[in-house]
Amino acid sequence: MALKHENVVELVSFCHESQKKVVQHNGRYVIVDVIESCLCYKYLPNGSLDKHLYDTTPINWYTRFNIIKGICQGLHFLHKELDGPLVHMNLVPSSIWLDDNWVPKIADFGLSRLFGQEQTRMYTVNVKGHNGYMAPEYLYRGEISTMSDIYSLGMLILEITTGEKNCAVPEDRSARKFVDNVHQNLKTDEQIIYKYPSLDPNGLQQVKACIVIGLKCVEAERSKRPSIADIVDKLNGKHVEIFEQADN
Repeated sequence: MALKHENVVELVSFCHESQKKVVQHNGRYVIVDVIESCLCYKYLPNGSLDKHLYDTTPINWYTRFNIIKGICQGLHFLHKELDGPLVHMNLVPSSIWLDDNWVPKIADFGLSRLFGQEQTRMYTVNVKGHNGYMAPEYLYRGEISTMSDIYSLGMLILEITTGEKNCAVPEDRSARKFVDNVHQNLKTDEQIIYKYPSLDPNGLQQVKACIVIGLKCVEAERSKRPSIADIVDKLNGKHVEIFEQADN
């Protein structure tokens, strides 16, 4: 399956090796096949998003907004434009790479799951991921769906918009405290203007839209989250019903 999209990192080459090793298992030595793979991606000069997001010289708002739009367009490709949805499962700042024009590329597909055309969810007992970005239903029930990515995307959007780091702790692995802080500190137009005093009305409207989108994406109940198509439409200024309650 070829993943060719402006906002998905380009795979240049890969290698795959299998060898037999002797390991200890249940007090006995056994011979197992150990498989090692190496992926080679196209070099991107600006590195990963986490290197810039919390920098002392922050990225300007319009670059941030374009990064948000690019990530969403890349995720739309993965969820909607392949034979079946590809759920990334690791959307965090370090898995977003930036080229020399600050165009974002979704990378790091090590935890990804490919769904069948009619498949909407699957389950696992092997829950892996970064604290602060895992959806509650995945974290506590092992449930995987496109909504798992939407939750992570919401956290990313809130971090990019606010410039604040999602510092999840073991007792708050879905970062609800971070979400509550954003909701309390940026819920009114006056609070948004105070935080972004240099932005023109268009920029302020973009900030407001991103906060509304981000908070809707991180709803604890998966059925209340928007699809990636809803998100792209909202970013493009379209009327999207699922966000109307959040706007009011």
